Amino acid sequence: MDYDIIFSKLHKKLESIADNGKVANYIPELNKVDPNKFGVHLTTVDNQNFSFGNANEKFSIQSIAKVLALTLAYKLEDEKLWKRVGVEPSGTAFNSLFQLETDLGIPRNPLINAGALVVSDILISHLKNPKKEFLEFVRNISGISTINYCPRIVASEKATGYRNTALVNLMKSYGNIKNDIEEVMDFYFNLCSIEMTCQELSKTFLFLADYGISPFSKEKILSKSKSKRINAIMQLCGFYDEAGEFSFKVGLPGKSGVGGGIVAIYPNKYCIAVWSPKLNKRGNSNMGIKFLELFTTETQTSIF
Repeated sequence: MDYDIIFSKLHKKLESIADNGKVANYIPELNKVDPNKFGVHLTTVDNQNFSFGNANEKFSIQSIAKVLALTLAYKLEDEKLWKRVGVEPSGTAFNSLFQLETDLGIPRNPLINAGALVVSDILISHLKNPKKEFLEFVRNISGISTINYCPRIVASEKATGYRNTALVNLMKSYGNIKNDIEEVMDFYFNLCSIEMTCQELSKTFLFLADYGISPFSKEKILSKSKSKRINAIMQLCGFYDEAGEFSFKVGLPGKSGVGGGIVAIYPNKYCIAVWSPKLNKRGNSNMGIKFLELFTTETQTSIF
């Protein structure tokens, strides 16, 4: 399949659709991004690569990194992980305090902010140098040694992270945060600040398209069973209270970030990453979702 031609064809269709989204202006550094950027990159499990637009420009992957943190925590914690965080769709905003209090400090799933904070706490308990070792893990599964945190994004998030601080304090009151709150928040903000290109992102997540095995190093990142479960959580929870609609329209496991990125998996076939900074009202890339809907329709590829 000639994905390059398909990308160009679908982008022309997008140009006729009004983009009413807005960049994530509540994080000052993200508000500086050119809202008209658009990139897409697809990597197949046999290492074929297809690009379009700004696919080689770095952007803040934000909550997409939660999947990578979850992967490492699942490796380290095994099934004990699910005693502290659930696997159910949230049905509410990604930073909901109401739901967390209703559930007595147990986040509904690991891909909402509260869940990722618990995962951060778990990683801090396991790792001697959490930020360094987590970055090494991401670099290892991607085969890309230049992936890094962005200090500007970290500082910007710390300056405005009041709601995340409220979430972690609420969970601490229920005993579901074990480590120092400041350390957990620092790790979490760094986690969300990681920058990648669409090409790097699609390569990094390819192990989830190959049943837990890195197609590059042939290293076993996760068992088949755990890889299946990570994909299932992405399918159910990767887009917060828009997860059902994404599943309905696109039909692939995926994860969004408020930097405008989306990564999606077609098991045994490919990983695709899209970047378009303007977000819809639910905090997901407006044109990114529209593009992926057109893409899976055009290629007749989905898990269903």
